[in-house]
Amino acid sequence: MHTKLEHLMAQSLPQSPTHYWGRITKLSAQTITIDGLSALASIGDKIEMRGRDGKPVFGEVISLTKTEAIATAYGEVSSLTTGTKVIYHGQEDPRPDPAWIGKILNHSGRLQDGSLPEQGSVSTPLKASPPSTMRKGIGKRLNTGVAAIDTFLPLCQGQRTGLFAGSGVGKSSLLAELAKGTNADIVILALIGERGREVRDFTEHTLGPEGMKKSIVIVATSDEPPALKLRAAYLAMATAEYFRDQGQQVLLLFDSLTRFAESHRSVALSAGETPSLRAFPPSTFQALAGLCERAGPGVEGKGDITAVFSVLVAGSNMEEPVADMVRGILDGHVILERAIAERGRYPAIDIRRSVSRALPGCASEEENIKLKVARRLIGAYEDAKSLIQAGLYQAGSDPLLDEAVLKYDELDQFISLQAQGTAEHAFKLLTDILTGEDAESIIAEDVSKP
Repeated sequence: MHTKLEHLMAQSLPQSPTHYWGRITKLSAQTITIDGLSALASIGDKIEMRGRDGKPVFGEVISLTKTEAIATAYGEVSSLTTGTKVIYHGQEDPRPDPAWIGKILNHSGRLQDGSLPEQGSVSTPLKASPPSTMRKGIGKRLNTGVAAIDTFLPLCQGQRTGLFAGSGVGKSSLLAELAKGTNADIVILALIGERGREVRDFTEHTLGPEGMKKSIVIVATSDEPPALKLRAAYLAMATAEYFRDQGQQVLLLFDSLTRFAESHRSVALSAGETPSLRAFPPSTFQALAGLCERAGPGVEGKGDITAVFSVLVAGSNMEEPVADMVRGILDGHVILERAIAERGRYPAIDIRRSVSRALPGCASEEENIKLKVARRLIGAYEDAKSLIQAGLYQAGSDPLLDEAVLKYDELDQFISLQAQGTAEHAFKLLTDILTGEDAESIIAEDVSKP
């Protein structure tokens, strides 16, 4: 934490930045060693350098010794040399504003043309501590419009859920559906490490004008330096915290924690940290936990941050270091399975492997019974699927499996429903399937809705 004196110094820096400066003594592609700032700077402070071409190169402090500050640049360092002056800017916290809604911002909170959007009157710490013990509990169930989430995997106010998926299994489409369909006051979308073309396609087509109406999109593309990806991630969280403190219900869609962890690892290794388990330094796991913990319920009288963090998993390997780490700190996990996507069912949610820790508390006793029965039917069918497809199963030998064979296709189609309305409506559809009413016509009518 900064002292009051340091805070006042930081406020004065923009008016007289040349009063605080140092010089580059050592330079590499990854790090910049600076003499003259070690007694003043803190980790994460912003610096500015001007190379031989006169263009500014910004960066941030990532490590400190008694005599030197180690920094990483936000851009190319080819114009810099040893002896280049380094101007100290200190901490630059964002000042979110409702005017940001509907905008796409970069890591510095600037628009795509480089201009600053309207700034709020109060700054929000880029790296804040979570409200911890003063928090409320998880709130009421949200309506997302995605039938599988509204029933089997409910998302509640202040809940933090992981979306575990490989590439090409419908992760972006599901995030867009959540952005458009969830009854939150505002949506913060953090796109960290995505390709530039995919960002444009996502915002213009997948999310579309409907999704942008109540969304703020914060982007750091795959070609940007790791430090900028981290800054974009923290900006997204700080923006969510600002609107939470205004009493609003915030939905944070963070894509992805894996790119955040990889960026943090790159910066940490450049700062001289030693890698440990599976090439990640210990501080990366601390950073992951700290970021996730900032989401969640607010204090009494404030809003909540409901978060969905995507995690990239290769070959559905849930034992990868990032996936293994975040499962223990989140309130549930939704797993997208490639085999399900390959047979054409989207969202490709693996109901059996996915969990919401909001259950059973956020559902009624009757709803929990229906979910238990549906899961048993899905499990019975999938366990015997090879026997059924080979024609080796004989009807009448297992009453549960007999029922599963009758209901499985309808249940599978139910899980694919999106933009279906409220959780109550989703449970009505599920009830009709389980009680044998004419669910096929109801689902067909629902799917045909615009």
